[in-house]
Amino acid sequence: MDTVVIASAINSSAAIAPQIYRLLRDRIVRTELLPGEVISETEIARSYDVSRQPVREAFIKLAEAGLVQIRPQRGTMITRISTDAVMDARFVREAIEADVVKLVVERCDTTIRTELLGQIDRQKRVADDDSDGFVKLDELFHRTLAEMAGKSYAWRVIEEVKAQMDRVRYLSVEKLHVRLLISQHEEIVAGIVENDAPRAEAAMRAHLREILKSLPEVAKARPDLFGAAR
Repeated sequence: MDTVVIASAINSSAAIAPQIYRLLRDRIVRTELLPGEVISETEIARSYDVSRQPVREAFIKLAEAGLVQIRPQRGTMITRISTDAVMDARFVREAIEADVVKLVVERCDTTIRTELLGQIDRQKRVADDDSDGFVKLDELFHRTLAEMAGKSYAWRVIEEVKAQMDRVRYLSVEKLHVRLLISQHEEIVAGIVENDAPRAEAAMRAHLREILKSLPEVAKARPDLFGAAR
């Protein structure tokens, strides 16, 4: 297989490995790098003008996230999407984020209310013509809730396990689906601003279970991207 070379600006004043990890992770999630494609430690280090060590560290982290398979002497290959890993990530997210919104209800004040309603407005403005923008705002919405609950570490835990879920989420983003997700976000926020913890929790659980519907549709449409095992 041909080796994929990826070039992008690296901030030399910051840690290199996390930057390479994030760049490669994003390209895999967005299917710019497809299952079966090979990425070379040597070629990526050369294209970024960095040593191989930070690239090796990024590859190890990508492997831990289930996004690549490191094959000694043969290169590193992009893995197929694991439905098992998607389901595990969804389970972890629901367990954490259902409790997160209950905590946000307890802390809700004018600042929280204004921020969340403002985020919903921004999501609506990009809904019809900017799927990439919506994905970023969706990520911001969930991270903001965790931070409002004082659970930033819990969000970092989620980030560690949700890479495969993010791949499905990106594939399923289209106009009608985005509008549905925004309406679910609105229901979560309604529960929070109305001080209704059961409503907010139920809305979050329903929102995170949406992937149970979209996953089979995406897998059927793009079977080339999926594998049976982790």
